[in-house]
This record gives sequence, C-alpha cells and structure tokens, in this order.
Amino acid sequence: MANNYKNSKVDLINTNVTVLYTAPAATQAIIKSILVSNDSASASTVTLTITDSATAVFSVYKLESVGAVSTEELLKSPLIVMENEILKVTAADANRLHVIASYLELS
Repeated sequence: MANNYKNSKVDLINTNVTVLYTAPAATQAIIKSILVSNDSASASTVTLTITDSATAVFSVYKLESVGAVSTEELLKSPLIVMENEILKVTAADANRLHVIASYLELS
C-alpha cells in the first residue's frame, strides 16, 4: 500500500461549482486540512460538498463565512474520501477565495 502526501489548490475565479479533489480508483484519502483564504476587502462565503460514486451530493459546509482578508480552516477533524468521490467548492462571490486541501492518499 502506497502512502502519498499531497495537496490540491483552486482559485475560485467565478461562482461555478469547482472540483477541488477527486480520489483516484483504488485510492482513499484522509483530508487533513481545507484552508480557504479571502484576498478581498469584503467577506464572502464558501460551500463544500462531497459527491459519492453514485453521484449523490452531500453538503459538508454550506455558506461558510470567510472574513475580509483572512483565512479559515474548514475542518475540525479529518475527512475521509473514498475512491471516485469528489470534493467540490463553490464561492458566493467571484475572484475572492483560494482553497487548499492537504491530504494523505492511500492506495
């Protein structure tokens, strides 16, 4: 079994649903951290969902507030992502938020 520490980064330049991470086939991931940085002078919100292999969408965080020129850690404990599951983020406002997920992949 291989263990690989990795991260995924997205700049939310619009308000579309954006893929942050997809667990590869035969792989699970332990998401240790999801940081959301707001580089604008106005507060914003972010939504985080996980889509399972059957395409059902589950809300992890809904409209989580991120203050102006600040960073928020979304996770209070690790989040397990199973193979083919997808983490997605959506910003309420364009060109304000950057998201970084740090995780350990197990395959």
